[in-house]
Amino acid sequence: MKKTVLLAGIALFAPVAALAEIAPQEAPQPDAAATPSSDATDAADPATIVVSANRSPIAIDRVAASVTVLDKKTIDRMGDLGVSDLLLRTPGVSFSRNGGYGTATSLRIRGAESDQTVVVIDGVKLNDPSSTGGGYNFANLLTGDASRIEVLRGPQSTLWGSQAIGGVVNIVTPMPTKSLEGSFDAEAGSRRTASGRAAVGGLTGPLAWRIGGQAFTTDGISAIAPAFGGRERDGYSNRSVTGRAVLTIADGVSADVRGYYSDGRVDIDGFSGDSAEYSLNKEFVGYAGLNVDLFGGRLRNRFAYGYTDTNRDNYNPTLPRAKTFDAAGHNKRLEYQGTLAVISGVDAVFGIENERSNFRSVSPSSSLSVPIPAPSRGKAELTGIYGQVNAEVYKGLTLTGGIRHDDHNRYGSKTLFSGGAAWALPTGTVLRANYSEGFKAPTLYQLFSEYGNTNLRPEQAKGWEAGAEQRLWDGKVSFGVTYFERRSRDLIIYNGCSTGTTDPLCRAPGNPAVSRFGYYLNVSRAFAHGIEATAAVKPIARVTMDGNFSWTASEDRSRGAATYGFQLARRPSHTANGSITYAIPDGPSLGAAIRWAGESFDNATHTTRLAPYTLVDLRGEIPLSKEYAVFARVENLFDEKYMTVYRYGTLGRSVYFGFKGRF
Repeated sequence: MKKTVLLAGIALFAPVAALAEIAPQEAPQPDAAATPSSDATDAADPATIVVSANRSPIAIDRVAASVTVLDKKTIDRMGDLGVSDLLLRTPGVSFSRNGGYGTATSLRIRGAESDQTVVVIDGVKLNDPSSTGGGYNFANLLTGDASRIEVLRGPQSTLWGSQAIGGVVNIVTPMPTKSLEGSFDAEAGSRRTASGRAAVGGLTGPLAWRIGGQAFTTDGISAIAPAFGGRERDGYSNRSVTGRAVLTIADGVSADVRGYYSDGRVDIDGFSGDSAEYSLNKEFVGYAGLNVDLFGGRLRNRFAYGYTDTNRDNYNPTLPRAKTFDAAGHNKRLEYQGTLAVISGVDAVFGIENERSNFRSVSPSSSLSVPIPAPSRGKAELTGIYGQVNAEVYKGLTLTGGIRHDDHNRYGSKTLFSGGAAWALPTGTVLRANYSEGFKAPTLYQLFSEYGNTNLRPEQAKGWEAGAEQRLWDGKVSFGVTYFERRSRDLIIYNGCSTGTTDPLCRAPGNPAVSRFGYYLNVSRAFAHGIEATAAVKPIARVTMDGNFSWTASEDRSRGAATYGFQLARRPSHTANGSITYAIPDGPSLGAAIRWAGESFDNATHTTRLAPYTLVDLRGEIPLSKEYAVFARVENLFDEKYMTVYRYGTLGRSVYFGFKGRF
């Protein structure tokens, strides 16, 4: 298999040198964390927005897939403390959370599973190999020093490999533009909640650097809802640090390092109700890269090493053996990525990456008389090669085509394709159509844990979308609609074992004398389709408005299943968001936001219904000078009672006040 990957790589990269000699322009930066020279989302014209979630910066009007870009001003205006709360306001996104801040948080794009979304921070792909689904838990991801958040919807595995069935969330922290600059936010409010964030950076000769940190604490709410016996508050605290530095070594040559660290502690409830249990979560992301431009910038190259480390531990101080769970997951990634300006209007992005993952997990007995079992362990290696070409074949018309070949040391190889078109017409109309494929490799937990099955196949998906956007009055007014479909197969589920079963997989691998409670297998299918509609009004008479509506039918299509045709659990079919802000130039502003989510079901059989709900938020800001301002916001103004997971509580009315500075 590795020979196949090597031959594919030679075939893809052989023409690079020859093409570079005839390219008359500079290639885009080969980096998902590339920061545009100006924050184009501040401009009146939406056509100037630049997207880097395609692994290199590209104008949004040349992107065939649906994408939402949140710039720093939008992030500040929304005021949400957690990234998941920000993303919830974008089209096609829903989430569920097992209580208040810090508890398990699942985010779903277009009805895909929560672990089928790729999360990227400053160019490093995040996931936890020790978790059941191998995905990313948004519980500890605060907005921090994020300057841009991009949501790329639909299967994106051609560029991003495993997990990108639902889409990609790309988070970018800023680089300095002045010799010295900084920012800070401090706020406090309901339930003794307090948050402080600060960042500083600058340009010092050939060195550009920035470091930021955030501390957050809250007394929280009971994870188990009061209606089900929850009484005690389950608190949460988090400390995080981010940093970036770029050193220019010579013209066209630079080295950079990036890092992210988070340390969280959250109180959790047991299944039966209030408990003294708590969970610790530590995440580290490291990156080191070398950037080399050749042929006057026509061919740009990035050589990088990325590392992620996630440690999760649960404790119950009331038990003889307090530690009840211990897990650790690590990823080591070597990658090369290049971009090539082929001819005017035609550029390519391509690369090779090798990822090695390992995990360890153990659940000790609470009794000191029972020895701690040997932990489950596993490792896997994935090597991929990819390439994508963007070609403006006619004024405003960009065609995109991509291919990826992955070789997994456990399940073999997989080749994926994608293609699409984006056409920006002189009338302000933008048409988009896109076909893409996705896959998700079986997780190490699904392969090697006590419930593992080493014969699992990767989950696979194929999707397409088509949409149109219309802009009026130089982009001050815009509206659009997109229809999408996605078909997924070989989805992995947990299969329980009944007493007395003769199923050989209900016996422990390598030890047939020992039975087990269940195992993972490929059986499920799903079909998702829907419509996403958006509208926005840029400042007109001091008023800014935006809104979106999503209809997402995400259905179980498993053959022979009693739940065939049912909406998948915890996914509302209908959601809507809207906001309005009135702002006096260089003066006070007042805004309101509303979110509505239709009914959903907590289980696959639809016997447990989650009622629809409507949340209303208010926010206001008064500048004290050009650099400093005070602000306040009220979340869930009408104290709506609702659930996103059955039996688990949600935040009621919350009031916060704060002070911020930008200099």
